[in-house]
Amino acid sequence: MENPVMILGAGGLGAVALDIFKTNNVVVYAFLDDNKELHNTEIDDVIVMGSTDDDDYTKLIGKRCEVFIAIDELKVRQNLVEMLHNDKKVQPVNAIHEQTAIAATATIGHGNLISAGTIINARAEIGSHNLLHSRVIVDYDAKIGDFVQIGAGSIIGAGVSVDDNVFIGSGVTIVSGVKIGKGARIGAGSVVVESVKARETVFGNPAKKV
Repeated sequence: MENPVMILGAGGLGAVALDIFKTNNVVVYAFLDDNKELHNTEIDDVIVMGSTDDDDYTKLIGKRCEVFIAIDELKVRQNLVEMLHNDKKVQPVNAIHEQTAIAATATIGHGNLISAGTIINARAEIGSHNLLHSRVIVDYDAKIGDFVQIGAGSIIGAGVSVDDNVFIGSGVTIVSGVKIGKGARIGAGSVVVESVKARETVFGNPAKKV
């Protein structure tokens, strides 16, 4: 991309996003974060300039710089996306590590973080504003909605459907053809062999409702 990127969120996920952009030779302009203790500090020589609602900085978004949201708290991420859509008329850019494998027939929306070692296979569909941590596998024909978080090392089997706002912990395996309902939560290390209802929490091998 031609313009530099402003990252909203200066925590650990912000550092991951910074690394991803650097691997792609994209300049990061600054961080914004609502934790005032972080203001005027630096992450790898990139300064935390102010808060995410500071118009002195956010007015640059869509004009002089692009934007990426590096916050894993779902509601905060959703609110920031809404602000960017309504006030700035912009979409957050994707942060995709250079060490990923994405099939030519896969489709990817906006504002996703896709970490190193992730594999997205043929005809997989990735929505928008998702967090796919390191070494996630999304197999062929799987569909991931919006605002989904998938922990490191998880495997999303062929033809799996994951609805919006789902949280999937690290090291989870979801076997082929399973459907995961909106807002469901899957505990780390679980093996999901049957569909999970909306807003249901499951855990274990095989995963059962908690």
